[in-house]
Amino acid sequence: MAKQIKIKRISKLTGQIIAPADKSISQRAIMFSALAQGKTKIINFLDCADCRNAISAFKAMGIKFKKTQEDNQTVLYVQGNGLHGLKAPKKSLYIGNSGTTMRLLAGILAGMEFETVLTADLSLSKRPMKRIIDPLREMGAKIFGIKRNQQEYPPLKINKSDLHPIKYKMLIKSAQVKSCILLAGLFANGKTIIKELLKTRDHTERMLQLFKADIKVEGLNVSIKGNQELISPGKIFIPGDISSAAFFIVAAALIKGSKITIKQVGLNPSRVGFLDIMRRMQADVKILKKGAKLNLSEPYADIQISASKLKAVTIGPKEVAYCIDELPIICVAACFAQGTTKIVGASELRVKETDRIYSMVTNLKKMGANIKSIKDDLIIIGNSKLSGAVLDSYGDHRTVMCMAVAGLLADGITVINNSECIDKSFPEFMKILKSITELT
Repeated sequence: MAKQIKIKRISKLTGQIIAPADKSISQRAIMFSALAQGKTKIINFLDCADCRNAISAFKAMGIKFKKTQEDNQTVLYVQGNGLHGLKAPKKSLYIGNSGTTMRLLAGILAGMEFETVLTADLSLSKRPMKRIIDPLREMGAKIFGIKRNQQEYPPLKINKSDLHPIKYKMLIKSAQVKSCILLAGLFANGKTIIKELLKTRDHTERMLQLFKADIKVEGLNVSIKGNQELISPGKIFIPGDISSAAFFIVAAALIKGSKITIKQVGLNPSRVGFLDIMRRMQADVKILKKGAKLNLSEPYADIQISASKLKAVTIGPKEVAYCIDELPIICVAACFAQGTTKIVGASELRVKETDRIYSMVTNLKKMGANIKSIKDDLIIIGNSKLSGAVLDSYGDHRTVMCMAVAGLLADGITVINNSECIDKSFPEFMKILKSITELT
């Protein structure tokens, strides 16, 4: 059922919140725990649509899960069946809207002794899969998508295959593609080696190390030795998702008089590009307290954000790769920054849950922002005065949350239609926003 969010201007944001758990890490924790020997306790698990679809897929292949609430956190227990312990599902596996689950799970299923079909919703069925299909075929996988215009799309059919290791030079900057190949490499006899164009998110490498995989990272090269059992570390703590915290960071930086603290935000070095950009824009962002590491996994900290006068920046293609999920909310920040912000080479935004360049430009223009796109570049002239408007999510959770933040600074009422997609990554967004909001 279609939902609608209504937002109006507020006076300031104050208080303290806990960052929602990281979706990327939660999804990987499900997968690696299922493939490991032993039982894993995943602490601070993100209970969202994407993660629930991943759980459903592994349940259909014989993995047992138990979800509880402990110390005001969601905890997921997973009983692993070992590297070769998955069972053939009785029907196709529905992945919903989760690109991460689709692409990583394809790498796992390429090494199974049974046939599977991965299906998706309408949005994910339009997202390109040739980027994983080609390297998997190079490894010997029998994987087939729906062919259209020299591209392949879901549903994906994966037949029983004998995988062999490869040396693969990445053609695009994508942690999902890298992770897919690494997971397929778990089932290949020998060493699979990947050379990246530049260093992308390393959640997969960190977690594989945690599960005692034979994996090595040397500069831009990542290698993994196959047919080695994964061993559960017993417990995993999932830190907060910086891409979800980003909405509150930008809102507090923009709204005069605001000051908030966001607790246990993940500070993986491959994910802090957004904070670097916000500091370049002269946002008042402080790291208050670094959290302990559990089993040498992911670093995290508490962050304090105060209202700031932002300045425009230019974000080049290399930076884009390190903050791809945060670029839409950076567009909102740029609307109120002094000067002209340029985001160069953001083509990857075109193939997310929607074309995010189109969704952000269209919605922000409706509100009166001075924003345009030239091919895959964005140009935003700041110091905008925004007005409430009727907007659309375009089926994208991040677009909804970006426009909600814009609505907090706009005159009049902002209406965001088809906002149910917010459940994909951050179902508690509006509840948390209200908890730190002071209305005008």
